[in-house]
Parts: sequence; C-alpha cells; structure tokens
Amino acid sequence: MTIEKIMKEKLLEILAEFRTSEGNIIHLLQETEEAFGYIPREAVDFFSEQLGIAPSRFFGVATFYAQFHLTPRGKNVITGCCGTACHVKGSERLINGLRMELGLGDGEDTTKDMEFTLEKVNCVGACSIAPVFLINKKVYGKSTPDRLIKEVRSMKGAKQGDA
Repeated sequence: MTIEKIMKEKLLEILAEFRTSEGNIIHLLQETEEAFGYIPREAVDFFSEQLGIAPSRFFGVATFYAQFHLTPRGKNVITGCCGTACHVKGSERLINGLRMELGLGDGEDTTKDMEFTLEKVNCVGACSIAPVFLINKKVYGKSTPDRLIKEVRSMKGAKQGDA
C-alpha cells in the first residue's frame, strides 16, 4: 500500500469522525496532528476540498495555536522553556548546548535523521524548578548542561542499540 493511500485512508477516518461528532476545525487539526505528528499540506488540501472550507481557515487556526506543527518533527521532542525565570537561570545557554550536541545549524530545529526536534516555548508554567525542559513530555526541572546532554546521549545510544 502506498503512503498516499495510507494517508488518504487515515484522513477519511478523521473526516468521518468529524462529520458524525459535528466537530470543529481545531478538533480536526488535533486528530490530524495526532495521526501524523504534524499537519501535512496534503491533509489541509483534502479537508478543504471535502468540506468546502478555504485552506486559509485551516492554516489560520494551525498557525495561531502553538500545539500545531506544519512540518515533520523528530521522534524525540525536546522543549526548552524561555520564560523569565528559565531565561534568568540560563535556559538559552542550555538550548545552545543542545543545538551543538544535536548538530543543528542556524534555523534548524529537527535533526536530519528525524530523531530529535528542539523547540523553544515562552513558558511551561513551572517557574519554581527553572530552568525547565521537557523531553518527550517528561519534565526535567533545575536542568543542567550535564543532565540534558546525558539524557540526549542515552536516547542516541538506545537508537544505536536498536540497530
């Protein structure tokens, strides 16, 4: 079965659920993000055609909410908080160290092998344990360079051990 056919089957499932539950665009995009890890352009075009809704409405919602992503993300997602408390405690320096460890160039947030995505957010709401990072949704408070690099390297090692 081709990737296009698999994608279309999943999009049809999402669309059917949307129609029976009288959902909204946000729910439709959430289901798409859950299924694919991001919102593919092909999905927006498909839903636009099927529902008679301009693609700009989907993109307007997808770009407004930080929970949506329009490009593929890595298997492992590292989120660095850049709120005031985290910034004061050195989160930017930690992010830069992770960028070097992952080999990310300027403007890149996902490694070429699609194993890691490094993203920054304005606040995760855990100021008392700043600087805060999330690695695959697990919270790492009072983060240090050594702790973060060790965690990333163990994830890299696990991947190599799988091969």
